Amino acid sequence: VQLQAFGGGLVQAGGSLKLSCTASGRSFSNYYMGWFRQAPGTEREFVARINRSGGSTGYADSVKGRFTISRDNVKNAVYLQMNGLKPDDTAVYYCAAAVIWTTTAQQYYYWGQGTQVTVSS
Repeated sequence: VQLQAFGGGLVQAGGSLKLSCTASGRSFSNYYMGWFRQAPGTEREFVARINRSGGSTGYADSVKGRFTISRDNVKNAVYLQMNGLKPDDTAVYYCAAAVIWTTTAQQYYYWGQGTQVTVSS
């Protein structure tokens, strides 16, 4: 599976962005999908995950209630709607695919190239 993330940009605090991640290759619906982020000088951290059907989701406490993950298995895409953005959300955001239900980055097999999100105060 090849993943490509896009949709990042510069936004003011309180604003919104929607990230998209498209997948090429077969069997996208066989993968659990996740979003991670990494700010300069920090570890890559879990943001959100979604199961194969899209019926179950999970979020980091820091984004719960502000971010929403969704997927479209017909379009081979996963999305991250980000509302109420804060300067602390500034990071490179990555989409990733796993074969198990996990929040651990090392257990995701495939990664997109990342898209920069910058939130100004």
